[in-house]
Amino acid sequence: MYEQHETGDPQLGKEKEDKMDKRTKELVVVGVVVIIAMIAVIIGVVGSKVTNIVGSGKDEPSKTDMTLDELYAGIDVSEATPVKGTVTLDLPDLYAELPEIDKYPMAVEGRGDIDIEIFTSGEKAGKDSDSWLIDVANSFNGSGAKTADGKTVSMSVRSVPSGTAADYIISGKYIPDLYTPSNTLFGEYAMSNNGNLELYADRLVGNTAGILVKKDSGYKTAADVIKAVQDNKITMGYTNPQTSATGLNLLLTLLQDGDENFTKFNSNIPYVAYTTQQMRDSASNGTLDAMLSEYQAYINDSNLVSMYDFIAFGVRHDNPVYICNKTGKSSAELEAVQLVVDYCKSDDMQAIATNKGFNANDDYVSAEKFSGAQVAQGLKTYKKAKDNGKDIIAVFVADCSGSMDGDPMNQLKNSLTNGAQYINDNNYVGLVSYSSSVTLEVPIAQFDLNQRSYFQGAVNNLMASGGTASYDAVVVAMKMITEAKVQHPDAKCMLFLLSDGYVNYGYSMDEITAALRQSSIPVYTIGYGSDADADELSKLSGINEAASINADSDDIIYKIKSLFNSQL
Repeated sequence: MYEQHETGDPQLGKEKEDKMDKRTKELVVVGVVVIIAMIAVIIGVVGSKVTNIVGSGKDEPSKTDMTLDELYAGIDVSEATPVKGTVTLDLPDLYAELPEIDKYPMAVEGRGDIDIEIFTSGEKAGKDSDSWLIDVANSFNGSGAKTADGKTVSMSVRSVPSGTAADYIISGKYIPDLYTPSNTLFGEYAMSNNGNLELYADRLVGNTAGILVKKDSGYKTAADVIKAVQDNKITMGYTNPQTSATGLNLLLTLLQDGDENFTKFNSNIPYVAYTTQQMRDSASNGTLDAMLSEYQAYINDSNLVSMYDFIAFGVRHDNPVYICNKTGKSSAELEAVQLVVDYCKSDDMQAIATNKGFNANDDYVSAEKFSGAQVAQGLKTYKKAKDNGKDIIAVFVADCSGSMDGDPMNQLKNSLTNGAQYINDNNYVGLVSYSSSVTLEVPIAQFDLNQRSYFQGAVNNLMASGGTASYDAVVVAMKMITEAKVQHPDAKCMLFLLSDGYVNYGYSMDEITAALRQSSIPVYTIGYGSDADADELSKLSGINEAASINADSDDIIYKIKSLFNSQL
């Protein structure tokens, strides 16, 4: 048998070998195909994630023109189980949440035997052309000024928004020696609210408030521009009158002709900025037909000068000086105050101011003058009338990624809790949270006591972990808002993103920009933590002209309250 096998038919053996070789080859081919398929799947999965995070490469089809529905279809959204939390019905106290004064650091710190500290608005204590009072203080501190009894005198400068500075003085939480807002309005308001201050000098340096309007628009007066906004012929932005002297100036100018004049104007306003500096930075791309500015800021921005004409309005911005706690000052301290004010008004210091854009338009004379009581009533009217009787739909988007762990998350929760007190009951509010995925925490509903309780319960349960899919969450919030708007077609819509700004998962900003722009929903961004990506957040807010606030954790609570109070 063995021998026969060895000497069998050679052709039969060869056929068997060929069959075995064929099977082996087939198995190898199948194996290779399977491996290639697996690699393709892996590459596809990884590639899709990478594409979502960093955007499409040159050889990839563009995803930047996707509709809101197409974007939403690519997101896995979960719904949280509603949980009620305890809410307070006490009237909110904005002053109680004022941050420690160190959140507004000294621009110049004096070292004299007697140091005179000044609260000033940002256009006088910023950088470059906005640094006039800093230059004055440095010069004064090097001058060797002394009182009659030989005590050295120095000057300290702290930049604080005009309205916020008034809050510090009214509350007594921190009182400087001198206060120089842009105009008299907040000074008068502070005095009418028992602030310990009085007018010391009518003018420190000259300036005017103005409306910037696109060149060749044909509008020559502030009244013309206001009428065009009311008729919905042009788009305009203004600044929050609760913090900005320029915004307050416009509010009171409008209210002179009755509450209806303001509500008609405000019904067509797409953008309210926190300060004039913020408006200048966010709207200098020319997307607005008109906006607020001071002349000094306008003339120093070649971009604005090339696109807009300046039309002065309202009370002059002559930067008056108020003395605080005058009766508590010694004769030497009062002498030091006079030395500081006189130095600011000296010819040499005024020449520096003129070079920085101040002391122009001196031929403009204010027709208006407002008392502190009128200012107080105007701010009350603003809070009541700013919504123009329209519904407001707002969704809050809370970053719960791992980078928010610790103090940023605690402050986010505190600011939502405290800020919610400033949201009117007639508004429609929802809440979304996100990390690597998106969770619908609270569907949109009227912000009555029941909805407030669900909102607070969701806020209480927020925890930080995972990646950061910010733009996925924005898409979900946009979808919620657009669906709610079907039921409230005349509603004013807005989205608030509370985040540190770092995105590492899901859609990119470029991929959602087209849909966001089409929706016209403004995205107000609030940056948490000292390392917040302010540029990313500001860019997102700039798509539909909304405000972006970047502040450290202690300051953010006060600022978010001010934002909610003005918008909601």
